[in-house]
Amino acid sequence: MKKTAMILAEGFEEVEALTAVDLLRRAGIGCDMVALEDAELVTGSHGIGVRADRSYTGTDFEEYDGVILPGGLKGTEKLAADERLLALLGCFAAEGKLTAAICAAPTVLAKAGLLEGKKAICYPGLEEKLTGAELCCEPAVRDGTVITGRGMGASVPFGLELVSYFEGPERAQALAEKVVWQGSGK
Repeated sequence: MKKTAMILAEGFEEVEALTAVDLLRRAGIGCDMVALEDAELVTGSHGIGVRADRSYTGTDFEEYDGVILPGGLKGTEKLAADERLLALLGCFAAEGKLTAAICAAPTVLAKAGLLEGKKAICYPGLEEKLTGAELCCEPAVRDGTVITGRGMGASVPFGLELVSYFEGPERAQALAEKVVWQGSGK
């Protein structure tokens, strides 16, 4: 079974994180919510507390096939300031593992040097921080092992792109139909 880590920092965007976690788990892909600050309860940007599955310090990231970062400005700032996370992202990229981020968080991928020459998207107005990226204007963009999403309104397309990465486009389409996602054809 494939396994991913959703890194939660105080101030994360709740919908972006939980939509991806939900869709991945529905598809049978493991997704642990990992608290960056090692707190059991992580509070999102809209005051919603989410109980993490594990802490960053106590996590063996060798067992994961991908790392996912939700947006939320305060949460993104904390992610970008964490040298452990930046190094981890670099290791995942070097190993050909998934690195994904949505909303403001693709700026963390850029800071880690992962977007050079890659197609990417982020929250409108932050594009100048995607140094070296080929900017796109789609809800979610995949370029190799990097997936980026535009913002909270693109949470479902972003989550479905994550599923497609691991399980293929047919499985993502079937899941889109199951959750009655717009444009799913049924």
